Amino acid sequence: MSRIGKKIITIPSDVSVSLEAGKIIARGKHGILERSFTDLISIELEEKVLQVKNMFETKQSRAYHGLMRALIQNMITGVSETFTKVLIAEGIGYKFQVDQKKLVLNMGYSHPIELPIPDDLKIQTESPTRLKISGIDKERVGFFASKVREVRPPEPYKGKGILYEGETIVRKAGKSGKK
Repeated sequence: MSRIGKKIITIPSDVSVSLEAGKIIARGKHGILERSFTDLISIELEEKVLQVKNMFETKQSRAYHGLMRALIQNMITGVSETFTKVLIAEGIGYKFQVDQKKLVLNMGYSHPIELPIPDDLKIQTESPTRLKISGIDKERVGFFASKVREVRPPEPYKGKGILYEGETIVRKAGKSGKK
């Protein structure tokens, strides 16, 4: 049995969770999230406590047990609080700009890169080199942050590129001169 799957989920007072046929719906002050699940697991809901139970003892069922518990916990956390990722542009001339429904990245290429902003995410530029991505779906926030970072990942010699807040880049030594 999955260690993560065995843990119970406590539901905050400002969140309501409902179960329908093969679907779980979480409603909170920040929005509504829903996710479907298979018959490999069962979800039991009692008075502000939710428990995910394993129906079969197969490898796939055990893996799905822990996964669904983690996804449901992220849904409940997302509708009560929001998930946030902060990206930092490190390098001369590197900057972020929000232009209506698109994110403009100036990352040292000959042209600016434009990415459309998904409707369910909020993007803020705290400064030209700091970008804050927030939303209720942890998966969508992380995916969009990785798409932005993919434009210019940090390089190990000078540390230039787009990095997550708090991330450390392991530096490599450059060329050594002849003696």
